[in-house]
Amino acid sequence: MMDHTEHHGESRPGIIPERVLIVDDHSLVRDGLRSVLADVYPECDILEAESLESALRALDEQPEVDLVLLDLNIPDVERLSGLIRLRGDYPHMPVVMVSGEADRHTVREALAAGAAGFVPKSMKRDAIVEALGQVLEGEIYVPELPGDTRETAEADQIRTRIDSLTGQQRVVLGHLVAGRLNKHIAYELNVSMTTVKAHVSAILQKMHVMSRTQAVIMANRAGFRA
Repeated sequence: MMDHTEHHGESRPGIIPERVLIVDDHSLVRDGLRSVLADVYPECDILEAESLESALRALDEQPEVDLVLLDLNIPDVERLSGLIRLRGDYPHMPVVMVSGEADRHTVREALAAGAAGFVPKSMKRDAIVEALGQVLEGEIYVPELPGDTRETAEADQIRTRIDSLTGQQRVVLGHLVAGRLNKHIAYELNVSMTTVKAHVSAILQKMHVMSRTQAVIMANRAGFRA
């Protein structure tokens, strides 16, 4: 599927998708996104759908889709129900929400529901390319919103990563923040040291850090409470 190739154009170097699905009930929006994708990824197979039902049909026929761009407000979904359905049916397929409605609450709600990113329709072309590049490389894209400071945007991104943790992983992160060692966490949770180590490894991976100390610093920066 996706190819790791350097593209010397508008895009950042990185992963090039082979197939992308655009889901939006407005043909002008689909045309605009198709134009962006075609310019940056000329070999990409771009599919289109105007509703969740037609998107599901497209995915049934062409299941190997590297990225879905999903409008927040399409006729046959209610708020995030389309995102939740796609995440449930295709858990390994990144879904980026695209919307003209981009307040902080909506963005956080979408990311917490499993979106791999949130792209406001007001974003400039280069910024959209950068955002999709980040998602294809496994990052979660959080847009900077009007009134955001750098610290606010960073804290939102950290919270998004924390939101991707399972309930048990959040509990373990809480213990890490409290300064407890693995053996103490194992005792408190009545699990093995191996289980605790596995949770810690998963936490570090999802938070994109190399050490538990970095995870604790990031969690504190975002005001995390278990």
